[in-house]
Amino acid sequence: MLLYVVQSDGSSPGRQGFFMAVNSAGETAGSIGGGIMEHKFVEMAKDRLNAGITLRFSDLHNAYTDESKTTIKKQFHNKSAATDQSGMICSGEQTILLYRVAPGDANAINQLIDSLQHQQNGTLQLSPAGLQFTRAVPDTDHYFSMTSEVEWLYQEKTGYKNHLYIIGAGHCALALCRMMHDMEFYIHLYDDRSNLKTFQENDYVHEKKIVADFNELTELIAGGNNQYVVVMTVGYRTDDIVLRALWQKQFKYIGLLGSKSKVEKMFNDYRSQGIPENLLQPIHAPVGIAIHSQTPEEIALSIAAEIVSVKNRR
Repeated sequence: MLLYVVQSDGSSPGRQGFFMAVNSAGETAGSIGGGIMEHKFVEMAKDRLNAGITLRFSDLHNAYTDESKTTIKKQFHNKSAATDQSGMICSGEQTILLYRVAPGDANAINQLIDSLQHQQNGTLQLSPAGLQFTRAVPDTDHYFSMTSEVEWLYQEKTGYKNHLYIIGAGHCALALCRMMHDMEFYIHLYDDRSNLKTFQENDYVHEKKIVADFNELTELIAGGNNQYVVVMTVGYRTDDIVLRALWQKQFKYIGLLGSKSKVEKMFNDYRSQGIPENLLQPIHAPVGIAIHSQTPEEIALSIAAEIVSVKNRR
């Protein structure tokens, strides 16, 4: 059984796109938000699998009248709600879809798996027609519409939705890659030092490349609203090359590692050269939130927190 959060509002612990799988033994993968609400839905899915309840979409017209065949269920995280209380008090609400995987879904699922294994994007679609997958890439990460219990559509962009480009492969980069590895970013790592130990040992990235000159990044890194860049090369000169190669592009986030005095000197030099402020203003410099970080791991934590803050900003 697949459990999908197809819609969420307020402080709901389960956000749109959260999902999990449950089998008849109660084994799970993923999450729809945790807590007593998730436990309740896991037990519901397990019981229905063991009872042989089909939960096909032809049953949707009974969604609010026959509890045994509920497929789409709204949950209110408020004990004062008249109906559909989740058992949690964090406020907000989420709508959960239960979908029992059928043998006929195998072809679509295999196509999805192949797409993911090749690091490609595609579209997963759930509707009264069932589960479908196409290799076309949607414009948005998630989409849900519902006009009735039998007329609704949920679509999701599959594969990695965000790309993180780390320029410079030193100790801080290794720590940052380790931290970001589990945050659903596709990580690219670049350096111009082929014999660098921390580059060779970095197994947390999806792609890593040695460049002869950082000017190559102009062609290697495309701008975009799902592109994040952290510049942390070995020194001032190479940082300067990287920034000049990239600052004409638009990114969701771009940050520069360095001390406050280094950043001030660098940016004052740019201003004296007539570099327009609109190229400098988007750069988070010094990179990361201010937590008085000292070790590579602490620096990585401050950068990761800033990136996640920007990603989730509305």
